[in-house]
Amino acid sequence: MKKNMLLTASALLIFFISCKQNEKKQEEASTASEDEVLVVDTPPAATIIPIEHATAVINWNTTTIYIDPVGGKAAFEGQQQPDLIFITDIHGDHFNPETLNELDLDGVEIIAPEAVKQQMEENLSSKTTAMKNGETKEIAGFSAKAIPMYNLREEAKEFHVKGRGNGYVFTFGDELIYFSGDTEDIPEMRALENIDKAFVCMNLPYTMTVESAADAVLEFKPKEVYPYHYRGRPDVSDVKKFKSIVNEGDSNIEVVQLDWYPNEDY
Repeated sequence: MKKNMLLTASALLIFFISCKQNEKKQEEASTASEDEVLVVDTPPAATIIPIEHATAVINWNTTTIYIDPVGGKAAFEGQQQPDLIFITDIHGDHFNPETLNELDLDGVEIIAPEAVKQQMEENLSSKTTAMKNGETKEIAGFSAKAIPMYNLREEAKEFHVKGRGNGYVFTFGDELIYFSGDTEDIPEMRALENIDKAFVCMNLPYTMTVESAADAVLEFKPKEVYPYHYRGRPDVSDVKKFKSIVNEGDSNIEVVQLDWYPNEDY
């Protein structure tokens, strides 16, 4: 009888230890699973480097994008080679064949409006995919949507006609970045939502006034707005006034001033 009791006690002890070991393994597995979720490698936020006027470089994850490359190869000294190039319009401060031909375009895809592609020689047009207003393209892990860009003022309508050029909204992970291209405060801009960074033009006589740009920004409310493409003829737009109007209307919108004219002394 005593022997049986000892055997039963031993069995219970072994069972208890086994349960504890299983619990510990489950806890370790659960912790490992949680750790795996916590260390998921998410791509960093995009960085935007101003080059000049309408020209910029976007670096996101392992992808480098040139926006409206102008200024020759020298303008991009120290930058990563492009994987993609986006062009907004036919004008020389956006579409510059000389600069494109100086860049190393081996394996590079160019995205542009049809009007730009039609003006390209074969060596460039063969690398170019045309996008229409409203079209979205998925590429290299992000998306790009072509947004209309055009003039509203009667005296300026000939500069940028509706349907010809593209602004772009890029979606990098959870971040939305808008480049307006040459436009006025059009309904399509005002209807934008959830924009994290907005690059908004403002120069006369070609695009829009500081007041119009600020009014549009106050309607679509990006988290950050970057004045760019603000040198007109002959004047330079008052970006300090733009910032003042925006912040008086909505202090939650951060106005960020970058140096878009490094070779000019204003």
